[in-house]
Amino acid sequence: MHFLPDAHRTKSMSTEELRASFLVQGLFVPGEINLRQIDLDRVVLGGVVPTSAPLDLPNPAELLAQFFCERRELGVLNIGGAGTVTVDGASYALGNKDLVYVSRGSRAVSFASDDASAPARFYLVSYPAHAAHPTARVTSADVQAGEIGSAEQANRRRIARYVHSGGVKSAQLVMGVTVLATGSVWNTMPAHTHDRRTEVYLYFDLPRDAIIFHQLGEPTETRHLIVRDGEVALSPGWSIHAGCGTTNYSFCWAMGGENQDYADIQPVNMNTLR
Repeated sequence: MHFLPDAHRTKSMSTEELRASFLVQGLFVPGEINLRQIDLDRVVLGGVVPTSAPLDLPNPAELLAQFFCERRELGVLNIGGAGTVTVDGASYALGNKDLVYVSRGSRAVSFASDDASAPARFYLVSYPAHAAHPTARVTSADVQAGEIGSAEQANRRRIARYVHSGGVKSAQLVMGVTVLATGSVWNTMPAHTHDRRTEVYLYFDLPRDAIIFHQLGEPTETRHLIVRDGEVALSPGWSIHAGCGTTNYSFCWAMGGENQDYADIQPVNMNTLR
């Protein structure tokens, strides 16, 4: 289990302590499934990169469950080549930036790539679920999306909402993808916090030599992480979560907590940021 520090402890942490606490690395390894349990609303994060053979979703002993989704829901976003997710015998083909929501109660989940030389990269986000909602696929072509920001502020971006109150229904998972336009590098600024939910950020579509400066911490006590392709930043409800890259990029935002209203945020006055 990965435990996060509170706001008071975060103020005095070193760079390495911040990275160990708020950054998840090493999820996407060819031929492997990697899962990480976080005490952030009990989210489980994962990376799956099938190559020559399908990979089955394991059932970690720490979940104390008969199978992974016994009391959990699961969002699976493909950020790589074409692949297939199979849920209790039903197959869902996923291209790049396609997603499948897996219902609570689903017993068998497996992952496969269409081409081992250009494998799928499945990103997994799972929260406890108090109710079961149908398994559903959402393609990047059909997802509800819109553009915000401007080139002048270097933050023109497309926000796509996959799992939310107006789309695929869930117990508490909210999940989507933001893609920054060429020449834009800032996301989620002006900053905000979420008193009633937490958030995890997967940054992807970054060249090998590109980085993101991910902002975190209380608005008057900000800190930052250097984040690279395929890494996840963890954001408690008391922390801001914004980023600036050395080039444009994409990120998957996923949230869990007591409320699914996308607009339920606490805006931060730019003049108070420190």
